[in-house]
Amino acid sequence: MLEVRHLHLAFDDLVLADDMSFTLKAGQTHVIIGPNGTGKSSLLKALFGDLAPQQGRIFFQDKEIDRKHLGEWRQHFGYMPQDIRLDVGLSVLEVVLLGQLDALSLKLGDSLLEEALGALNQIGLVHLANRDVRTLSGGQCQMVLFAQALMRQPKILMLDEPVSALDLHFQQVMLDHLDSQTKAKDWVSVMVLHDLNLAAQYADNLLVLKGGKLVAHGAPKDVLTPQLVKAVYGVKADVILDSAGVPFIRTQRNGHEAPLAAVV
Repeated sequence: MLEVRHLHLAFDDLVLADDMSFTLKAGQTHVIIGPNGTGKSSLLKALFGDLAPQQGRIFFQDKEIDRKHLGEWRQHFGYMPQDIRLDVGLSVLEVVLLGQLDALSLKLGDSLLEEALGALNQIGLVHLANRDVRTLSGGQCQMVLFAQALMRQPKILMLDEPVSALDLHFQQVMLDHLDSQTKAKDWVSVMVLHDLNLAAQYADNLLVLKGGKLVAHGAPKDVLTPQLVKAVYGVKADVILDSAGVPFIRTQRNGHEAPLAAVV
């Protein structure tokens, strides 16, 4: 369990977290949503220890983050940042192996190589293992960095906009794998997404941020309402539930306010 208590994070007059408190349970995928510039990425950086909050405490399994020993804290994390540029002369396999940097030596063991190749195989990219990462598309780079994060064998997996460059197929591959591994290995998985429909599909718990406040949290079916979408994003939307109880959000164009009539 990852716990945040009374977090305050600000840059000059811009408040990104104002007395923010929440708990993230293991075995669940927690998705952070909210408008641009509301502090979603900064919150992840604070959890990782890259940003020092002005106030507040962060705990994992009853141990508090200690800025003097960030290396020990980060051993629990697999972290995939928003920046997906891989401007290094390494192969895909070598980049994935860097997820186990602490275990690397001049001679690689067969088990590490098998684990890295297995991670690539699980996400459908093992055929690229020997490719120079500088030749990859943005979406392929995202998938490679996802495999690298998995190689960390994390207890906490943090992904910042992990599907922004992915097509529909690889969005599903990544998020299905994330969901299954989170539940099987009891990870705390935290992800920033802009696509509300993907968030609704894959979140066990949604955290909605606006103006430095946690304005709503809980199961997508309880959180995602037309009223919330209007209040947070300033747009009108229809929200319906599918047969599995998952919300679907369709925004309304200005001047086109005819609501969806059916609940599937």
